[in-house]
Amino acid sequence: MEFVILAVVIAVIVIGAIAGLVVSGRRRQQLPPKSQAPVITAPPTTPREPQVGEEAAPPTEEPRRTIEEVALPEAPEAPEAEVVEAAEAEAAPAVEVPEPTAGRLVRLRSRLSRSQNSLGKGLLSLLSREHLDEDTWEEIEDTLLTADVGVAPTQELVERLRTRVKVLGTRTPDELRGLLREELVDLIGKDADRTVHSTKHEEGPAVVLVVGVNGVGKTTTTGKLARVLVADGRKVVLGAADTFRAAAADQLQTWGERVGARTVRGPEGGDPASIAFDAVKEGIAEGADTVLVDTAGRLHTKTGLMDELGKVKRVVEKHGPVDEVLLVLDATTGQNGLIQARVFAEVVDITGIVLTKLDGTAKGGIVVAVQRDLGVPVKLIGLGEGADDLAPFEPGAFVDALIGD
Repeated sequence: MEFVILAVVIAVIVIGAIAGLVVSGRRRQQLPPKSQAPVITAPPTTPREPQVGEEAAPPTEEPRRTIEEVALPEAPEAPEAEVVEAAEAEAAPAVEVPEPTAGRLVRLRSRLSRSQNSLGKGLLSLLSREHLDEDTWEEIEDTLLTADVGVAPTQELVERLRTRVKVLGTRTPDELRGLLREELVDLIGKDADRTVHSTKHEEGPAVVLVVGVNGVGKTTTTGKLARVLVADGRKVVLGAADTFRAAAADQLQTWGERVGARTVRGPEGGDPASIAFDAVKEGIAEGADTVLVDTAGRLHTKTGLMDELGKVKRVVEKHGPVDEVLLVLDATTGQNGLIQARVFAEVVDITGIVLTKLDGTAKGGIVVAVQRDLGVPVKLIGLGEGADDLAPFEPGAFVDALIGD
């Protein structure tokens, strides 16, 4: 029995030893291998790209130079005058110098070719016929009416031509041209005062109101008129009182900047009379010669708007008299322009007419008709879209352009 117990004890001891050995072996297999110590290599003697971790290493001492020892590149020095001129060029647009107005209509006479062909050459061709019978004189009358000369002026001109041709017996082309020229110049009126009164006086600068309906080129004409006055040596201030048309003030200001004229403007939809008042006030303060006020392009059929135009004139007159009220008419509208002119004349005292787009129409006779109807002279005519295509009206040069050389 003792031997059995001893055997069991020995067996238990042997089994425990074997189990211990197995567990110990498994633990050794799970442990990671021992890490080797990092190998530190000396930094290379030649420059190379920084590697991972090098930025964190203590900085090495390198020889350094002070700012006084560093030589800076020398920049070329620009002359002071050139620097100032460049700054001024960036600050303001270049100011244009308009061409002189003297003889401008003569230089632009070719723009009247359409009126020349229908009116001038047409009349000369009819008058040069061998027999001037009643049918011929009726054709002459029709030619004048088609050119919008007007009924009364046409009858007057035809009667005078018939008398002179019959009495004088004028037949040669040169004689007929001279005769026609004299009669047309007399019909237009060579003694009328066609000066745009723009000279400064004791009360302050001359005030010029520019009126007209939408679409006749009123704002553009105001800008071109500023160029005409500047070319004649006037100092001009512009008043952008057309507050009802989008971008009208911007358009006028652009015209003014081209010739160095200041533009007084207000908010879109603001009171036109107030802006016109401020423009004249500014003109007085600056010692300007002329203040040009571009009024709203109001429709002549709306009584309220026409009354407002009268208000603009009354408000401006608080500073002093209005020297000019120029009515801008589109020459291509013909007799319709006369209806507009009559209504404007009832609201403000028109002192002069500006005929635009005369280069695009054969109705050059509107010059005669509008003067006869209103009793005021044509002072300026527009003969193109260029900046300097607005010319002072000269009856002799105008007739010469109509009938040719």
